[in-house]
Amino acid sequence: MPNAEFVIIGGGWRTQFFLRAARELPERFTATGLLVRDPVKAQAFQNAWNLRTFGTLDELLRHKKPLFAVVAVAKGAAASVLAELAQRRIPCLCETPPAPDFAGLDAINELKDARIQVAEQYIFQPMHAARLAIAKSGLLGTISQAQVSFTQAYHGMSLIRRYLGVGFDPVKITARKFVSPIYQGPGRAGPPHEEKIIPCEQTLAWLEFGDRLGVFDFANDQHRSYIRSDRVLIRGEKGEINGSQVRHLRDFRNPIHFELHRQDAGIDGNLEGYFHKGILGAGRWWYENPFVPARLSDDELAVATCMEKMAEYARGGPEFYSLAEASHDTYLGLMMDQAAEQQKTLEVNSRPWAK
Repeated sequence: MPNAEFVIIGGGWRTQFFLRAARELPERFTATGLLVRDPVKAQAFQNAWNLRTFGTLDELLRHKKPLFAVVAVAKGAAASVLAELAQRRIPCLCETPPAPDFAGLDAINELKDARIQVAEQYIFQPMHAARLAIAKSGLLGTISQAQVSFTQAYHGMSLIRRYLGVGFDPVKITARKFVSPIYQGPGRAGPPHEEKIIPCEQTLAWLEFGDRLGVFDFANDQHRSYIRSDRVLIRGEKGEINGSQVRHLRDFRNPIHFELHRQDAGIDGNLEGYFHKGILGAGRWWYENPFVPARLSDDELAVATCMEKMAEYARGGPEFYSLAEASHDTYLGLMMDQAAEQQKTLEVNSRPWAK
């Protein structure tokens, strides 16, 4: 596939993930321009990445003709940027979430002639991708339960729906919140600078999709925490995945148990370089890194996967995580918060834009 030239609108923290993927994969992607309105921040990006920056969208598009644009702005600002790009017929890869509230979701889904996909990366992270491959393989039978304690609302909803294999199905949501103290952990800027105890809000939710159950459990300081671990449990009638442990039945009298192992180059005496190879279990690759030998973290591998799929979509290929899907997962997250605030079960149907 030819090199995909793209531009980025926005100079936030997530912008750097796309730039790192492009830097490590120059044969696949080229970032040709960056729109940053703050001149100080624009100069910092220009110095750090040797990338030309622009102050307005008109100026950017006068000089650059991208295959697609990455929209990585504040969540409340995405709609207006996406509308401008839609008028110019430029395919967009929008950062998550596409809008912050119900009105914003409705408005963004009314855009005409918009070609938008959303960079929901968690479903493409190596271990999640391996678990999803097992869930889809039939090894566990029909998946009836997915318990996810890994990431915040809309990301968690995307994982739950993918693990369960449900689309825009009606769902009953019961949720509660609980606050407890915790030592503050690392943030986006790095490790903590002082010893500090903060309140930690945990959301627990029960999502009933007919005969399938999703359980969401996440605390707001769990991301990157030194002392709070992630948990994933996937169950079908023939087996389960518990973290990296897989149990299933060859037949009703013969249970099989295997571990999902990360395979990384550059460990001990291996001199291939330092990169992730894939996830192996029971003699089979459940995930193989398509970007070997690029030196990328799991999250950056997932972002690169979004970019690869976006390039294919921009050239006329299939959707991979549509605006409707992203909006629905954001919508479910908002309804989960509403159920917790009202402390009652809510019956949730899909919005008109969900197809």
